[in-house]
Amino acid sequence: MSSTSLPNVPASGAPDASTPTHWVLTLSCPDGPGIVHAVTGTLAEHGGNITESQQFGDPLSGLFFMRVQVESAASRDELEDALAPVIEAFDMTWNLDVVGRRVRTLVMVSKAAHCLVDLLYRERSQGMPIEVVGVVGNHRDLEDIATFYGKPFHHVPVTRDTKATAEDRLRGLVAELDVELVVLARYMQILSDDLCRDLSGQVINIHHSFLPSFKGARPYAQAHDRGVKLIGATSHYVTGDLDEGPIIEQDVERVDHSRAVEDLVALGEDVERRTLARAVRWHAEHRVLLDGHRTIVFR
Repeated sequence: MSSTSLPNVPASGAPDASTPTHWVLTLSCPDGPGIVHAVTGTLAEHGGNITESQQFGDPLSGLFFMRVQVESAASRDELEDALAPVIEAFDMTWNLDVVGRRVRTLVMVSKAAHCLVDLLYRERSQGMPIEVVGVVGNHRDLEDIATFYGKPFHHVPVTRDTKATAEDRLRGLVAELDVELVVLARYMQILSDDLCRDLSGQVINIHHSFLPSFKGARPYAQAHDRGVKLIGATSHYVTGDLDEGPIIEQDVERVDHSRAVEDLVALGEDVERRTLARAVRWHAEHRVLLDGHRTIVFR
């Protein structure tokens, strides 16, 4: 059994133990009878009022997945102690967090601004449950945007010769800032296999859905030349296999022959920003559970 409890959460889980706290519990384990009854029964025994519950048994992997939101006056320690026998009996991987707790997030960028601006706006004005603790750029083009939103900007240039040093600095920032999530918001650098392993399940990327059809420079121009009828974007977890990590969200827009290259670029950027925003929100709300090279998303 293993826990994926996140850092920076007080042991009590709430400032006032007498006030009910809204918890979110996620878990996965080998599928079998009695799991839902065991979990919900234990929560009920500790005064838990379940406000949301979703579960899925994957016949391909043989795993069971569950996400439960529950209001309870029990402390974190009390809930964890109560759930411990259930976790052990079913060999669960699990996580317990407070609903709505803002996830400490580091955003990495290059020169394109649309995804960064969208995330910072959603954090400030639309209740995105993240706390952007810093913006890392391999160029300085977006430093003014970070400054406008009051976010520290870290210029970490990357060349073939300095890549290892740059990634060591990134590791240092992740540790120093207690980062829980890294978002590649059109960051145009490939992370090394070692870094992908170090941050497994903690890095979300966005790319246009033309891959692998239109690689390299000017993908929208290539797509326009081929007369595509759909453009889109994919948001996924980053792994050592380039652009092949577990997919969280995808979206598309229909286009036709009347669209110029500039139209495709504008539409593509719009799809990219909203696709990435949904993926980041669902991750921060603990709605995404890893199932091998796939994800289970409880929307």
